[in-house]
Amino acid sequence: MPRGDKSSYTDKQKRMAEHIEDSYESRGVSDDEAERRAWATVNKETGGGKKSGSGRKGGSTRSGSSEHKKRSEAAKKGWETRRKHN
Repeated sequence: MPRGDKSSYTDKQKRMAEHIEDSYESRGVSDDEAERRAWATVNKETGGGKKSGSGRKGGSTRSGSSEHKKRSEAAKKGWETRRKHN
């Protein structure tokens, strides 16, 4: 599949990209840049197009993300506590 080929995306992802692109264009972003940003956003939020292969059903592709966020928040809280006591 060549770069830029959108055939592996679902209809929902295509609609999402179109809506995001229209939003960027209404804010004055050029057509090409709006399309680039829209697809980048869709890829980030949905994990990209359809992928073949076994073991891809269900589950979150970002399972560690929430754990990382919790640790990050705890680290910030600890930093604030230590900073106040110094």
